[in-house]
Amino acid sequence: MAFRIHDSVVRGEIDNRVKGIVRGKIWVEGRKKPVTLELKGNAWPDLAGCLLTFKNPLKRIAHQHLDSLNSQQVGQAGDITASRKVRVMEIPMPEAYLMKQRGEHVPEHMANSLYLEWFSEQNGRVVIESADYELNISAPEWRLTPEEEEQRAKDAANGMNWFMQKLTEAIEQQQRGQKDPEAEWDEHDYEKLMKESDARTDKYLELLEKYGDSAEAEEKIAKEMGWLKELTPEEAAEEDKRIEEMNRACEEALNEPPPEPEPHREGIDWIRDKHGHIHHPLQHRCTESMMKFWKLADKLKGKKAEDKDLAQFIGEWMTTGAKLAGALDGLAQDRHEPDAAFTVAYLKRALDHLHKSQAGLEAAAPKKLLPEKAIAEARKELFEIRAGILKLMDEFRGRN
Repeated sequence: MAFRIHDSVVRGEIDNRVKGIVRGKIWVEGRKKPVTLELKGNAWPDLAGCLLTFKNPLKRIAHQHLDSLNSQQVGQAGDITASRKVRVMEIPMPEAYLMKQRGEHVPEHMANSLYLEWFSEQNGRVVIESADYELNISAPEWRLTPEEEEQRAKDAANGMNWFMQKLTEAIEQQQRGQKDPEAEWDEHDYEKLMKESDARTDKYLELLEKYGDSAEAEEKIAKEMGWLKELTPEEAAEEDKRIEEMNRACEEALNEPPPEPEPHREGIDWIRDKHGHIHHPLQHRCTESMMKFWKLADKLKGKKAEDKDLAQFIGEWMTTGAKLAGALDGLAQDRHEPDAAFTVAYLKRALDHLHKSQAGLEAAAPKKLLPEKAIAEARKELFEIRAGILKLMDEFRGRN
């Protein structure tokens, strides 16, 4: 995945006043000296020939892997602009996540965003993107000719192609040694499949973030993902027929009322939240308790609010809830009988993120960022959720 550090940035400058070279300095939370950039290429026409300075007015959130960001970034400039159009959510991410889970519309609006992208051997693809930064742009000392703009776009595309090749190699690595789909799979086989799925998802999300969701972008993404291939007229007709049947089946499914879960399993496999939506009890508990501590952490000011261990504690807890939803939603909503080995493999992933949340909590506890009572309550809650996950794993293993 790309190294995205916008939440950790304090301030910075990007200098493209020398044609063909982009230099920069970026100050990040927790470092006295800035990260320096020495990149080949040019910015988009709106920043080409200019000196850009910017400042992050928001509360900084330390990237948990920020220590691995090399202090000297040497490589190829990607897309560098202050005029990229993006959708901006009008509510905090945890609240947006819960609204999406309930199928509700998340309020958002379109805005111009600063977008800084580069490719380096040290860290691969690095991206800074924000519609909240305060910007100051000097008058241009030169402008790109049409030919130079064409070359700039090619150079940026070549950088992206290099990064995509790295992600493709990661997918191919995970494919090696996978079991025949017709054979009987255990939880370890599903874990291998999930790792490959993660690698494919990483690649798809990078492409989607980069190119957007227009018709032209969809074709470009499908080609890069390997979903497009040359078909004979007969194969194309068969594919169209298959797609029509799938669309018809989806429409019929949408018109059918959702299945009602077994009444005698209420409180065991499913519960209804205050909005009437169905969740697995453990997943609902995990998400609701995470929100409680996220709100507590969100009230902190200054250095306390920017602590990376605290960010890990909350962020990994949030991810635990998402993984539990993937593992247990089908069971809660009675859509299908879950494959036991698959469910165990998914629960293992939730458990891994919960352990990382616990590690973040224990690292943050001595700093007294949160009241001792809250630390003790969070510790107890995470241990009980962990016990719930382990119990479910044992139950599903017993079904094999």
